[in-house]
Amino acid sequence: MTAYPILVTGAAGFIGSHLAESLLSRGDAVIGLDNLNDYYDPARKRANLAELCTDSSCAERFTFIEGDVRDRSLLAALFERYRPQAIAHLAAMAGVRASIDDPHLYYEVNLTGSLNLLEEARQQPNTNFVFASTSSAYGNTDRTPFEETDKSDRPLSPYPASKRAAELLGHSFHHLFDQNFTALRFFTVYGPRGRPDMMAYKVLDNIFFGRDVPLYNNGQMYRDWTYVEDIVAGIVAALDRPLGYEIINLGRGEPVLLADFVARIEALSGHSSSLRPAPMMNADIRATHAEISKARRLLDYNPTISVQEGVERFWTWYRSAVLED
Repeated sequence: MTAYPILVTGAAGFIGSHLAESLLSRGDAVIGLDNLNDYYDPARKRANLAELCTDSSCAERFTFIEGDVRDRSLLAALFERYRPQAIAHLAAMAGVRASIDDPHLYYEVNLTGSLNLLEEARQQPNTNFVFASTSSAYGNTDRTPFEETDKSDRPLSPYPASKRAAELLGHSFHHLFDQNFTALRFFTVYGPRGRPDMMAYKVLDNIFFGRDVPLYNNGQMYRDWTYVEDIVAGIVAALDRPLGYEIINLGRGEPVLLADFVARIEALSGHSSSLRPAPMMNADIRATHAEISKARRLLDYNPTISVQEGVERFWTWYRSAVLED
């Protein structure tokens, strides 16, 4: 447990809210920063925040600031007041496909926003900066499983390009200012509070609300589905361990066919989906597969939630949070 506030950017989002909840549950003080943008319904993000603290002791340790990582004045004031020495930078514009339509926004948020935070962090000694990166950084590689030593210089869309650029920027700050910077490359995270643009959520929206959802390449793509609880455990471990400069995969290490993942959701819900067949996009790759031995060695990372159990938990949440809301 840390003795200083931990800054969590993107604290109202999917992974950020789970991370803040985990840190608060072990007694940490958390500063949550989120701009509550309309990439998806801000009401869902406010609902995430409402779930974080259910007692007065927790509420005293959580401070939420509605603000944007692009706002340099706000960040300067935040760091001056709270002086966080551990930062989990999860705030970002997400989505491979959406980044093609608005690349300027993705770079303003994902790269310039990261630069703004790094500039503030470097002015405080011994700050540990943990950055949420993506498995998409590996691009269209034939090497599996994906290892951190693999070349990652051929991103397929602006989203992974912006994340990879931020990883490189982190190295510059480590080299120049001895900044601790750990980039965690997430592999297909899913679970409760998931974003509506994520596949598990979209399949259920198709089943229960008839929303049009494409099934790319007839579901013949493998993804290393990783439950959010396991991802959060990896982030917390990285926050507790300043490592200099490292890039580390966080995945389950067991790819599952997209078509099989959809079938599990259908079986749990008791309904068939009507997904629309669509060709695989140029920005997609056929398979992701995390090599996680480095995470095991440096972070004692040990994913424990199987895909079957994870999908069951997600279905339970969706039923209560969406269908019964």
